[in-house]
Amino acid sequence: MKPVLDQAYGYGIVLGFGAFFAIVMTSITMAQKRYHNEFQSSEMYMTAHRSVKTGLVASAVVSSWTWAATLLQSSTVAYKYGVSGPFWYASGATIQVLLFAILAIELKRKAPNAHTMLEIVNVRYGRPAHITFLFFGLATNSMYLAPLSSPSYCSFLTNPEIFLRPVVVTAMLLLGGSAVVNTLTGMDTIAACFLLPLGVIVYTLFGGLKATFLTDYVHTTVIFIIILSFVFTVYGSSNAIGSPMKMYDLLVTASKAHPVPDNAEGSYLTMDSLQGLIFGIINIVGNFGTVFVDNAYWQRAIAARPSSTVKAYLVGGLAWFAIPFTLATTMGIAGVALESDMSFPSYPERLSPDDVSAGLVVPAAAVALLGSSGAIAVLVLVFMAVTSAASAELIAVSSIFTYDIYRTYIKPGALGKEVIKYAHFSVIGFGILMGVLAVILRAIGIDLGYMYLLMGIISSPAVVPIAYTLTWSKQSGAAAIFASLFGLVSGIAVWLGVAKSLTGEITLASTGGNYPMLAGNLVALLGSGLVTTIWSLVLPENFDFNITKTRLQQLNDDEAEGGNVVYQDPIDHDEGLLKKASRFAFMSSVVLTIVLVIIWPLPMFFSHYVFSKEFFTFWVAVSMIWAICSTVAVAIYPIVESRESIVEVLSGIIWDLTGKRIVKPPTPAAEKTPGLVEAVDIQETKF
Repeated sequence: MKPVLDQAYGYGIVLGFGAFFAIVMTSITMAQKRYHNEFQSSEMYMTAHRSVKTGLVASAVVSSWTWAATLLQSSTVAYKYGVSGPFWYASGATIQVLLFAILAIELKRKAPNAHTMLEIVNVRYGRPAHITFLFFGLATNSMYLAPLSSPSYCSFLTNPEIFLRPVVVTAMLLLGGSAVVNTLTGMDTIAACFLLPLGVIVYTLFGGLKATFLTDYVHTTVIFIIILSFVFTVYGSSNAIGSPMKMYDLLVTASKAHPVPDNAEGSYLTMDSLQGLIFGIINIVGNFGTVFVDNAYWQRAIAARPSSTVKAYLVGGLAWFAIPFTLATTMGIAGVALESDMSFPSYPERLSPDDVSAGLVVPAAAVALLGSSGAIAVLVLVFMAVTSAASAELIAVSSIFTYDIYRTYIKPGALGKEVIKYAHFSVIGFGILMGVLAVILRAIGIDLGYMYLLMGIISSPAVVPIAYTLTWSKQSGAAAIFASLFGLVSGIAVWLGVAKSLTGEITLASTGGNYPMLAGNLVALLGSGLVTTIWSLVLPENFDFNITKTRLQQLNDDEAEGGNVVYQDPIDHDEGLLKKASRFAFMSSVVLTIVLVIIWPLPMFFSHYVFSKEFFTFWVAVSMIWAICSTVAVAIYPIVESRESIVEVLSGIIWDLTGKRIVKPPTPAAEKTPGLVEAVDIQETKF
C-alpha cells in the first residue's frame, strides 16, 4: 500500500496524542492527590491501594487485552478464512480472561497482600522456582525466540549463534502499530517504534497503576466509538456496501473469484473452515500464557476490590469479545468485499501476502470506505490500542523489577521512596527497550502474524503450574519447575521438528505455518500440565495457604507520604463471602467457556453450513448489539459507578477556581435511596 496521508499526520497523532494524554493524566494524578488525598506511596503507585471498582477494572482488562493484534490480526484472519476467523479470534482469546476470574478471586482469598504473582511463587516454593517463573513472567511481557544472526534460520539447536532475545507482548504492540503508521503516512518505522511509547512513559512514571487505569478507560471508550462508527458506515451509510445484504452478495462473488482453501464450498460465509479451526486452537492455547503468565492481569486483580474482582473479569472478558468479533466481522470481510472496487488501495491486485501478514487489512478497508478520514480513524484506533496496552506492560514489568528483583535480590526490605525510585527507573528503562526490541524484530523480518502464533510456545508452559500455585495445595516446587522447563523445550522441539518434516527446512516461512505452530503450542501447554499433574499426584506436597496470607504484607510506608485514605472492603475478611465468590467465578467462567468454544461454533463447523443471506444479517446484528452492550459496560458504567468521586473532584476544582464549592445537602439516613445520585447545590465559600 502507498501512504494516503502526509507524514505530518503520523507525527501529529503519535506526538500530539501522546503529549495530550501525558499532560491530562498527570493533571488527573495531581487532582487526585489534592482532592482525594491519594499520595504516591509505593502501595498506591503499584496497587492503587486495592480499591478500584468493577467498571474501571473491567475497562482496564479490555484495554490491556486490546493489542495491535486484536485490531489487526483479527481482521487478517477474517480476510483469510472468512466469518470463522473473527469468531475464533474473539472466543479463543476471551475464555482466558473469563477463567482468570477464578485465579483472581483465589488471589484475594489466599494472598490478599501480594504485589505480584511471583511473590506468591517465592513464598510457596522458594528461590529456584521464583527464578524460573521470573524468566517466564518477563518472557511473556517481553521475550521471544528470535534469530539474530540470520533471517532464514530459527533454530538455536542447529545454530549456536542464535539465542533468546527479548520481545513478545511489547514488541507485538509496537510492530503492529508502527507498521500501520508507516503504511498510512510514510512515517519512519523506527521513529514510530520509539515515539509511540513516549507519552505512555510520562504518565505511567508520574501516576503509576491508577493512571494506567484512567487512561485505559479513555482509550477503551475511544476504541469502541471508532469501531461503532466503522460498523454504521459499512452496514449503513457506505455507497460501496451499505447493508448486510450487499456485503453478503459481495462475499459470494469473492468466494467464486478466490475460493478459500479448506472452507465449505470455498465460501467466506461459513464456520466450516479447517484453517480457521486450526487458528482457533492455536489462539486458545497461546493466549492462556499471555493472560495467566502476564503480570498485567495479576496487577489488575490485585488493584480490584475483592467484591469487584470476579464481576470485573467476567464483564471485561465479555466486553472484549466484541472488539475483534465486531471489528473483524465489519472491516476484515469488508477488505475481501471491496478488493474489486477501484477505491481499494491495491486495486486491481489483491493485498500481497506480506501486507496481509503485517495486519494491513483494516487500513486498506478503511481507506476504501472513507479515504483519508478512514486512514486517520485507523491511526487513532491503533494508537489507542498500542499505548493503552503498552502502559499496562510498562507498569507490569516495573512491578516485577521492583518487587521480584530489587526487593528480593538487591535490597530486601526496601520501602517508600526507594521502591518508587526504582519503579521509575524500571518504567523509563523498559519504555526505551520496547522501541529497541521492535526495531530489531522488524530488521530481521518477523512480523505481527508470526509473533502472534509463536507466543504460546514461549509462555504457555508456565500456565498450569501457575494456576495450580493458587488452586492446588499438592503441587510441589520441583514439579512446577520441571514441568515448565519441559513444556518449553518440548514445545520448541516439536514446533521446529514439524516445520522440518513438512518442508525439509527450518526458515521463517516454514516455522510460521499453522501446523508447526499448532503442534508446538499444544505440546507446550498440555505437556507441562500433564507432567506437573502426574508428579504432584505421585509426590504430593500439602501446602498451607495461610502462609501466603500471613507472610505477604503490604508495605507500611504510607505515613511517610502524608497518609492515604485506604478503602476497606467488607468482603476482605469474610471467608464465607470469598468462597461464595470463588464458586460463582468457577461456575460462570466454565459455563461461558463451554458456550463460546463448543456449543456455539462446533455444531456449525460439523454441519458444513454455509450462511444464507438472512442468517448472515442475523450474525451481523449480533455483532452490532454485542458491541453496543460492551460500550455501555466499559464506557458508561464506570462513570455511573464513580459519580460521587467525580463530583468531589469537580467541586474541589470549582472551589479553587471560583471560590464556590459544590456541597451535598445533609440527607437523613431514612430518606436516602440507594442507587440514586443525591442533589447538589452551589454555595458561596469565603477564603
